[in-house]
Amino acid sequence: MKKHSLKTRWYNIIFKHDTKAGQQFDVWLLILIILSVLVVCLDSIKQFNIRYASVFLALEWIFTAVFTIEYIVRILVVQKKTHYLFSFYGIIDFLSVLPSYLSIVYAGAQFLIIIRVLRLLRVFRILKLVRFTNASGYLMLALKHSREKIIVFLGTVLMIVTVMGALMYLVEGTESGFDSIPRSIYWAIVTITTVGYGDIAPVTVAGQIIAAVLMITGYAIIAVPTGIITAEMTRANHQIENRKPVCPKCESMVHDADARFCKRCGEKLPL
Repeated sequence: MKKHSLKTRWYNIIFKHDTKAGQQFDVWLLILIILSVLVVCLDSIKQFNIRYASVFLALEWIFTAVFTIEYIVRILVVQKKTHYLFSFYGIIDFLSVLPSYLSIVYAGAQFLIIIRVLRLLRVFRILKLVRFTNASGYLMLALKHSREKIIVFLGTVLMIVTVMGALMYLVEGTESGFDSIPRSIYWAIVTITTVGYGDIAPVTVAGQIIAAVLMITGYAIIAVPTGIITAEMTRANHQIENRKPVCPKCESMVHDADARFCKRCGEKLPL
C-alpha cells in the first residue's frame, strides 16, 4: 500500500501540473534543460572548448544522469507505459538522453543534445498557456484538411523544377556548372524558392531568360501554400468555435462533441 501511494505521489509530481509540487518539479526541470542546452552551445565555441572542455564534459554527464533518472522514473510511475514511451513527449525525453551515450561510440554525437530544447514545449502546460495549444490545434487541423491540396501543389513544383532543370542542362551545359540533370534540378529548386545561393548561374542569354521566368514563377508559387493553409485555418477556427465549448478552468476547446467534462482538467463544461 505504501509502495502504491509513493508511486501515485511521484506520478502526480511528474505528470500533473495543477499541484504546487508538480509545478515546482516542472520549473526546475525547465531550468535544467535550459542550462544543459547552454552548456552544449558554449562547448561548440572553440575558445571555450579549449579552456573548459573538462568542465563542459562533467556538466554534460551530470545533466544526462539527471535526465536519465527522470526518464526511468517516468516509465516506472506511469500506468500506460507504452502510451508514454511512444507519445511525442516520451520520444523527445528518450532522444534527449541518447546523444550522450552515443558520444561514447561516435565522437561529436553529444552536440545532438540540443534536441533537449524541444522539452521546453512543456512550458505551455506549466504556464497554462492553453490558448497557444489551442492555436496549434487549429494549425494541425488546417494542415490535415489541406494535405491533398499541398501534395498536389508539391507535385506540381517538383515537375516544374525537374523540367526546368533538364532544360537548363541542355541550354547551359557543363561549362556553366550544369554538369548533370540532378545538379541542374538543385539550381532550379534554389531559384524557384528565391534563395539564390549563386554557386551556379546561367551565362547564356537563353539560360538567363529561363532563370528570370523561374524567379517570377517562384514569387507566385510562394503565395499558394500560404493561401491554402490560411483558408483552412479560418475554416477550422470557425468549426471548432461553433462546436466546442470552452473550459472555464483551463480554457481548452479540445473536447468530444458530446463531452460534459473537460478531458484536460475534468472541469464541468458549460452547456
